[in-house]
Amino acid sequence: MPITDPASLSPTLQLAFELLRRPSVTPDDLGCQDLMIERLEALGFHIERLPFGDVENFWATRGHHGPLMAFAGHTDVVPSGPHVRWDYPPFEPCIDDDGMLRGRGAADMKGSLAAMITAVERFVATHPDHHGKIGFLITSDEEGPAVDGTRAVVEHLRERHERLDYCIVGEPSSTDAMGDVIKNGRRGSLGGVLHIKGIQGHVAYPHLANNPIHQAMPALNALVKEHWDGGNDFFPATSFQVSNFRAGTGATNVIPGDVEVVFNFRFSTEVTHGDLQARTRAILDAHDLDYHIDWTLNGEPFLTAEGELVEATLHGVEAVTGRQPRLSTSGGTSDGRFIATLGSQVVELGPCNATIHQTNERVRATDLDELSRIYEAVLTKLFVNGKAQP
Repeated sequence: MPITDPASLSPTLQLAFELLRRPSVTPDDLGCQDLMIERLEALGFHIERLPFGDVENFWATRGHHGPLMAFAGHTDVVPSGPHVRWDYPPFEPCIDDDGMLRGRGAADMKGSLAAMITAVERFVATHPDHHGKIGFLITSDEEGPAVDGTRAVVEHLRERHERLDYCIVGEPSSTDAMGDVIKNGRRGSLGGVLHIKGIQGHVAYPHLANNPIHQAMPALNALVKEHWDGGNDFFPATSFQVSNFRAGTGATNVIPGDVEVVFNFRFSTEVTHGDLQARTRAILDAHDLDYHIDWTLNGEPFLTAEGELVEATLHGVEAVTGRQPRLSTSGGTSDGRFIATLGSQVVELGPCNATIHQTNERVRATDLDELSRIYEAVLTKLFVNGKAQP
C-alpha cells in the first residue's frame, strides 16, 4: 500500500511531503517559503523577505565571517494538467510500492529544498560555530517569466555589494542514479522573433503579390546550415532551432502579407550573443528580406570549471554514494545563470530528472535522503575540512 502518512519517515521526506501538499503553481508559493523560513529561523538565520511584483522570495544568512555558500531553489511548480491522468493525485504526495515519492514538484524541485533544509540542520547541530556563512536564495518564479524572482534578488544583492562565493542550485541534475551528473555550467539562450514583410494577394495572381513564406525558406535554410561554432571542452556546439512558424489568413487562396518565425540559439562560450545577432542579420540581409527581429537574451552561458565548490561537490557525491559524477553543461537554462553574474562558483545538484514536468512526476524516496547527506558533506568539506578555511 502507498505511504501517505510521513510520520514514520525521515525528516527530509516529512518536509518534502509538507511542501508537496501545497499546489504552488508558478508564481504562487502558498506557504512553502513560510515552512522553510520557520526551520531556518530556529537555526539562527537572518531572514529577508524580498517580494517583487507578485513573486515571493527570501534571502537567509547565518554566520558572520568567511566565504558564503548559498543554496538556491524555487518553490513554484509547473501546472499538473488534468488530475485524472495521474496515477495518484498530484498534490497528495505518497510513496508508492516501488519506493517512489510521487507528486508535482517531487523532482523539480521541492525534494531538493527539503534536502537542503535538513542538511543544514544537521550541519549546524554538529558545527554551531562553523566557519563561513550559509545562505538560502529561494524564489517562486523559476518556472514562470523568471523576472521578479532570482534575477531580481541577485540585482538587489549586487546593489548592496553582497558577496556570494559558492552556490548549489537544487535543480534535478542526475540522469540514471543520484549524483551521477553535476551541472557545472549552462549554455546561453538567445531567443528571437523574426518578422518578414511581404505583399498579400490572391494565389492566382502571384505577380501582384510578394510571398514572404517563399522568401523565408532559403534564408531559414541558410541559418539552419550555418556552422556557428564547434563548441569546446565544456560546451557542445551552438545550435539554432526554429520553434514556431506563423503565416496566412487561414484561407487557401490568399498569399500572406507577413511571416513570423520564432527561433532560439543555445550557445557556448565560443560566441557572444552580439556575434549571433550580427551573423543572423548578415545572413538575412544577403537574402534581401524586408524584416525586423525582436531579440530576447534569456541568459549568458556560465561555467564553473574548477575550484573549491566543484571539488567539494564531487567529494560529497562520492563520499555518500560511491559514485564518481560526470560534469555536464547540457540541458536548458536555470536560475544559476543569474547567480553566476555575481562572480559566484555555481553548480547544480539534485535528483533524477527523468519525470520532471511530466504526468506522474516522481523521484526515488531514498535519493532525497542521500541528497541531504551530500549537501551536508559539501558544507563540511568547504567549512570544516577544506580550503575555504581562513
